[in-house]
Amino acid sequence: MNGPTLAEIADQAGVSQATVSRVLNDKPGVSDSTRQCVLTALDVLGYQRPMHLKPVTAGLVGLIVPELTNPIFASHAQAIETLLAKEGYATAVCTQAPGGMREDDYIRVLRSRQVSGIVVISGSHADTTADMATYRELVDVGLPLVLVNGYAPDIATPQISDDDMSAMDQAVAHLVALGHEHIGLAVGPRRYVPVQRKEQGIRAAMARRLAGRGKVTVSNTVFSVDGGARAAVNLLDQGVSAIICGSDLMALGAIRAARAQGLTVPHDVSVIGSDDSALMRYTNPPLTSLRQDVGLISTMAVQSLMGLIRGDATFLGERLVRPELVKRGTTGPIRLAPAA
Repeated sequence: MNGPTLAEIADQAGVSQATVSRVLNDKPGVSDSTRQCVLTALDVLGYQRPMHLKPVTAGLVGLIVPELTNPIFASHAQAIETLLAKEGYATAVCTQAPGGMREDDYIRVLRSRQVSGIVVISGSHADTTADMATYRELVDVGLPLVLVNGYAPDIATPQISDDDMSAMDQAVAHLVALGHEHIGLAVGPRRYVPVQRKEQGIRAAMARRLAGRGKVTVSNTVFSVDGGARAAVNLLDQGVSAIICGSDLMALGAIRAARAQGLTVPHDVSVIGSDDSALMRYTNPPLTSLRQDVGLISTMAVQSLMGLIRGDATFLGERLVRPELVKRGTTGPIRLAPAA
């Protein structure tokens, strides 16, 4: 064969030459995982696969995410792409980087490519001021559409969201048990559905648990490290003893801002993040965070999309997935003022 030799492919895949030969000749006796290792080695080495080894896809699905620099969006993208591959579909991942293409632009491009369906994560459906005309058009023409993390009540399509009300209830319960009564909420712009739900959730949870003795202060900035830092400065100036953040990145910014003021976490102020993205257990101290169930949300999104593509009866509306509070090192008992 032209290109890499059996020995080179075997070395790249970490298997024997005999195993490579069995895969190339489509012989039995090779596990799925080993076969995939060999096929990956062929691709890495630039070997043109024989026709019988080329992947067969049922179609293309568009996946639109705000960005991939935020680990939670990257996790969703990877999970959905893997699940779609198992269904025989390739994924076109579209990111809305500043200055780049907008969501509506991507949808037009995806439609021109005759995609089988589209999944949108934290898109226009999460913005209460956005125009939903493009979504309505997709539904009207029958192009399968699934919306994740954000709710557009007028769009008759499957929608799956992290349960922000439950998240705030769990976070408040934890902080109140530690003695905190003035809790800050650091979130993005208020026009977003998850932000509104988080604010509603924290106020309801504080009212239930502290019966009017508690106080909530909200700071709206942007979902970024710098946004978290700015929100924390504002909240600390107003005397909060704990801060719940709308994302893990905001929580990292809040911790940085607290340290810049000479405060320690959690001795002087407690901080809770949202999403529990991959590296949060390795921060110093490890971040207490509300874990978004990426696996379940992604599975539900893909199952809903496949149901629409196949014409199966599919629930058209919103389903909520309960997050889990993961307690680590950034929350602790409230620091009591020294006796006079």
